[in-house]
Amino acid sequence: MPAFRMVSDMTPAGDQPQAIESVCAWLGEGRRHATILGVTGSGKTFTMARVVERLQRPALVLAPNKILAAQLYAEFKAFFPDNAVEYFVSYYDYFQPEAYVPTTDTYIEKDATINEAIDRMRNSATRSLMERRDVLIVASISCIYGLGSPENYKELSVRIRRGERVARDALLRSLAQIQYRRDNFEFAPGRFRVRGDVIEIFPVYEERNAIRIELFGDEVDVLAVVDPLRGDVVRELDEITVYPTTHYVAPQDRVQAACESIEVELEVCLADLDAKRHDVELMRATGTCPGIENYSRHLDGRAPGQPPETLINYFPSDFLLFVDESHVAIPQAGGMWRGDRARKETLVRYGFRLPSAIDNRPLTFDEFVDLQNQTVFVSATPGAWEIEKSGECVTELVVRPTGLVDPPVEVRPAQGQVDDVLAEVRARAARHERVLVTTLTKRMAEELTDYYRDVGVRVRYLHADIDSLERTALIRDLRLGVFDCLIGINLLREGLDLPEVTLVAVLDADREGYLRSKTSLIQTCGRAARNVDGRVILYADKVTDSMKGAMGEMERRRTRQFAHNEAHGIVPRTVIKAVRDLLQPLMAEEVAEPKMGRGKGGRGARGKAAAKTEATPVPAGTSADLLVELFADRKKLAQHVAGLRKQMVEAAKALEFETAARLRDEIFRIEKLELELL
Repeated sequence: MPAFRMVSDMTPAGDQPQAIESVCAWLGEGRRHATILGVTGSGKTFTMARVVERLQRPALVLAPNKILAAQLYAEFKAFFPDNAVEYFVSYYDYFQPEAYVPTTDTYIEKDATINEAIDRMRNSATRSLMERRDVLIVASISCIYGLGSPENYKELSVRIRRGERVARDALLRSLAQIQYRRDNFEFAPGRFRVRGDVIEIFPVYEERNAIRIELFGDEVDVLAVVDPLRGDVVRELDEITVYPTTHYVAPQDRVQAACESIEVELEVCLADLDAKRHDVELMRATGTCPGIENYSRHLDGRAPGQPPETLINYFPSDFLLFVDESHVAIPQAGGMWRGDRARKETLVRYGFRLPSAIDNRPLTFDEFVDLQNQTVFVSATPGAWEIEKSGECVTELVVRPTGLVDPPVEVRPAQGQVDDVLAEVRARAARHERVLVTTLTKRMAEELTDYYRDVGVRVRYLHADIDSLERTALIRDLRLGVFDCLIGINLLREGLDLPEVTLVAVLDADREGYLRSKTSLIQTCGRAARNVDGRVILYADKVTDSMKGAMGEMERRRTRQFAHNEAHGIVPRTVIKAVRDLLQPLMAEEVAEPKMGRGKGGRGARGKAAAKTEATPVPAGTSADLLVELFADRKKLAQHVAGLRKQMVEAAKALEFETAARLRDEIFRIEKLELELL
């Protein structure tokens, strides 16, 4: 059985050694909860990886959003290149949930676009949990949504061994039962093709490998991994297991029992839901139907109100849970169930869904807590609930390996704050340094950007209306010095790693509320903690309790950091980190500078040509301008990728394998970029 083996040139330093020892000791003693209070730049991911390596147990790392999940996935993948590091987030590029608005008598049909690359990675994650223990899965909060029974998933998997006797037709029926589709023309993940006694299967969780089975009579004569495009044998196998294409699968007897159970429920709601009988007919005929997750309670055989099975149920009982940025993720977990239930209760009340659809849901907070084995909360500002649960099991990562101390905080009057920040930005721009400015509203961010640009400052703004691709481009351009000042609201917090920033300016810091709470202020100020010259200015006419709490905590950390540096003769040094360019080499050319006018978001006019929905072969790669346009509209992006895939198949049929390979690589290139930006 493979073991976790961490690959890194770094050795534990600063507070890391004692944090690793403490957490491992507490978990070894059977403590259920622990907290790592880790400041920005203290090596929290490195510390988590060391704990996993020491304890050798499967781990789930929960992140509050897809962007942080992607960053963590990349870091853990680098630390554990020989182990199963997986990625599990929502697979929707675009999602409009089914809903009904009684006040206007408006029914909104579910509309969604599934990202095939993320779907593949989700299936790869559950496959790994079935086959090995050296598994670390980085997941978003979507991991607490119902996923289907792990028992059914494992029971219905198809195990094939070389030399065993198997009837060809029985094998094909088994593949169809787990929702593989026969297609002799377009060979894609989730499909299989048959040519005489040769069966080729493209597992839904594989990216570039298919399985070839050659039968001699009823005996498996050849079992191999092959290149799905060229057909070349990659390696021969003794045995392999093929897992279902979907997590919502069930044995045939369970499907029939579910259909009968649904029909009983339909009798009660017959007047409103007779149309749902079509779903039952489809399930009887094919084992599935659109929206089959709404019948998961029947398929799983659960009682009303019983919690659904989630990704957590696929883990062995001794797994570790790390909740990164727990001050955000824990409240998220607490709120998911309420919103989902409110929407579905309306659908049920007005006859659009069966009552059992309510049980297709995320876990409640109490159910989520009950499923945890041992949990480590990780945050620079852990919440009261995490601290209470951890009790005495709280360790700090305050002393950074680089010797950097928390930035000093200065309070200045709010009157004249705009011009004061302008002077600070100009001074730092002259030294080739960067500035972050946080405001309270989108309108203020946009107006301030317009004003600073008019007086000659190279400035951009960042808020929630700007899509993921452009956010990444803005952060990259800030680090590269394309502009000097970035103005934002609530996005300049967790997950931003900006060593070039030497000033964080917080406007209207004395406006008590969510955006100026103690936690928000500490997180925002932390963006200046990567540079030895980092400073923070809070503009306020009075010192609020939140400001006092944040400044007190940062001063406590500074005192400890200075003492450690003096005792060990450490000279603080700015973090040296290459600009992680998510756009190159994935994108062939530089993204044009945006024209940013108020009311148009941060996107502006990046490209003058309209985005095309029909893909055209571009051997050198899809242009940067076109990619920006496509990522702004997920449906167009899906159409573009589908067009490339169609051209790849046509090229392969025409025996133009070099063209097909280039198109395949272009698809992988776009999908990889999309994963990093979602």
